[in-house]
Amino acid sequence: MLSPLYGQLSPLRVPTILAPDPDALAYIAAVETADGATLEDGVKSAINNFVAGCKSDGIWSAIKSSCILAGARTLNGALVPLAGTAPTNFNFVSADYNRETGLVGNTTTKYLNSNRASDADPQNNASLAIWVSTPATAINQYYLAALRTTPTPQVASGISTNVGLFIRNTTGVPNSNRTGTGLAGVSRTASNSYNWRWAGATGTSTSASTGTYNGNLFVYGSNTNGAIATRSNGRLAFYSIGESLDLAALDSRVSTLITDLAAAIP
Repeated sequence: MLSPLYGQLSPLRVPTILAPDPDALAYIAAVETADGATLEDGVKSAINNFVAGCKSDGIWSAIKSSCILAGARTLNGALVPLAGTAPTNFNFVSADYNRETGLVGNTTTKYLNSNRASDADPQNNASLAIWVSTPATAINQYYLAALRTTPTPQVASGISTNVGLFIRNTTGVPNSNRTGTGLAGVSRTASNSYNWRWAGATGTSTSASTGTYNGNLFVYGSNTNGAIATRSNGRLAFYSIGESLDLAALDSRVSTLITDLAAAIP
């Protein structure tokens, strides 16, 4: 039988999926156009279930800028935006991309400009998240960040390789599990505190927001006072920027997505 998501399905293998989601269908079509080839049924199923699941959890609308940096057949396909505007690629090449584990940076030349301004979301209603497949090899670099260090008060939003987690404030939550993998994220819903999640643990930091910064958020580095700085050589498979959301729910959905993609890719 024909499916609007999968086309002709084999009678021996029918993917278990949620109902085809229109946003997932549009994203899949855009990725296939960028790739110049169709995706495997299981990859389509994983993407569809992720989008539909985020909607079921009530977190989809908060994701304003995002890329699944895995699953696609090519680097061009991986940089098709799941939400928002496509990032601008600075010096990543096809050899940096792995369909199962994502895109790897370096400490010298590579980064993505998300083209999402750090102040595009309200000061006390914002989130950042990434999926770390392979940790960076050095501390005091950035996976995703925009920092205004002058004039005072300083404003920082980012996830550092320490792993430090902060959003709209001057100091972050340090985490000793720097070599962990999985979802790292921050979400602010109040002026005097924000939530964080890393390596399956969730916490709250009582750190007041100090303002916003209008620079674009960079991935694999930091937009510090308008210039790229402190690049990371970690490998990431997902990022999202937007309004506040349930980090544990996002963690569960991205974890399932990455697992399902790996199972579906030959």
